[in-house]
Amino acid sequence: MRAGWRWRVTEAAEDGGVRIALLVARFNSMITEQLLTGARDRLIAEGVPEDRIAVFRVPGAWELPQAARRIANSDRFDVIVAIGCVIRGETSHFDYVAGNASDGLGQVALTADIPVVFGVLTTENAEQAMSRCDVYGTNRGSEFAEAALAMIEFRDSLGNA
Repeated sequence: MRAGWRWRVTEAAEDGGVRIALLVARFNSMITEQLLTGARDRLIAEGVPEDRIAVFRVPGAWELPQAARRIANSDRFDVIVAIGCVIRGETSHFDYVAGNASDGLGQVALTADIPVVFGVLTTENAEQAMSRCDVYGTNRGSEFAEAALAMIEFRDSLGNA
């Protein structure tokens, strides 16, 4: 990540211009809460004040697109980071939930006037999920936060276009 982000994001936040929504699925909370920690910690480390970060929770990944659309329509946020975890089981339920989360969040991202970061892990087993949310090692939540900051920077680079 470039060092310039911290200054630009902090300056924008102080001017009331940056609000980040972290939307978290409760299902598989052992995973999603660690992803949330990784995302929030990274945003704060990059200079986003805690009071400019809002956390919303929904029951599971299936509900993420619905909630993301509501958040986007509120016109209160500059970016949404949708965080969830869908682990494959023995039935086709995984395919439905993962597909709906992906398709639905993609649709919101294409139709909303703010970016939506896809932070949903889709893994074959719990071990794969755990390896992607280690607070002291690899934590994809941190990467989701980087994507959010990159999208804010991209938006700002366009000006009022």
